[in-house]
Amino acid sequence: MKRFVIATTAVALFAAAYPATAQQEDLKVYISADMEGVVGVVTSDQLGPSGFEYQRFRAIMTREVNAAIDAAREMGATEILVSDSHGNGENLLIEDLPPDVQLIRAWPRPHMMMEGIDETFDAAIFIGYHSSTTNTRGVRAHTISSANLTAVRLNGVEMLEASINAAIAGDFGVPVVMISGDDAVVEEARRVIGDMEGAVVKWSLGFHSARTLMPEASYALIAQRVKAALGRLDSFRPYVMAGPIELEIAFKNYMPAELMAYLPNVDRVDSHTIRFVGQDMTEISKFIEFTTSYSVSITP
Repeated sequence: MKRFVIATTAVALFAAAYPATAQQEDLKVYISADMEGVVGVVTSDQLGPSGFEYQRFRAIMTREVNAAIDAAREMGATEILVSDSHGNGENLLIEDLPPDVQLIRAWPRPHMMMEGIDETFDAAIFIGYHSSTTNTRGVRAHTISSANLTAVRLNGVEMLEASINAAIAGDFGVPVVMISGDDAVVEEARRVIGDMEGAVVKWSLGFHSARTLMPEASYALIAQRVKAALGRLDSFRPYVMAGPIELEIAFKNYMPAELMAYLPNVDRVDSHTIRFVGQDMTEISKFIEFTTSYSVSITP
């Protein structure tokens, strides 16, 4: 009990120790929101329409995004685009978002979880993110598809969704300045991408378990970290992967790799892995979206 009390009161102490710095002016901010990293999320019970806690955690996800929006505004953001990037892309409660933001919903999208990003944005923020499929730690750790993929690599580097998305933003010169989620994703994102502010809203105990903050504490922490990030915006650099970029995708099953290798621009590296080379991250993201979304049975 003593350890839990210390952990839950750490938010206030952390906020006091790292106050936000100077406000910027006329910032344009991009927010990409996933759900596995939202406070309290641990299993499919919270993550999809069939889960008995899904409706509750849609609201909590929305409030985490709103905490980031409110904090960005306090730091000078005048234009904010939000990408609903979990599951069916229809999770955020649109009526609970501020009237002057815009929202990306549903799939497919050429830039996946970063649809709408361009060179006019000053910063990108990741809310509710999770660690990679090759990470041995993290709540619901996966990369793009937990059901179908075992690894995604760019230029030989093992990717998490955060680093793929940071590279897409980097193509447009936009730095990722803050990420929220469990301790595993914050550590992994910093290791792969580089310096960014991190809001740890829960601590992974396994794929389906965590020690977690309460929602109100997570909102406060997210707001504090967004303010800290935008207060030192000049210290961040975009995560850029110079082209041509080599993408490797490893599937759990043989058949997808075999069939994808029929395409003239795809090589089969081994029984489960294919390789594709794109000139930039737009080509890479379009190829990943096609690979993970296409089915001959697609309708309409």
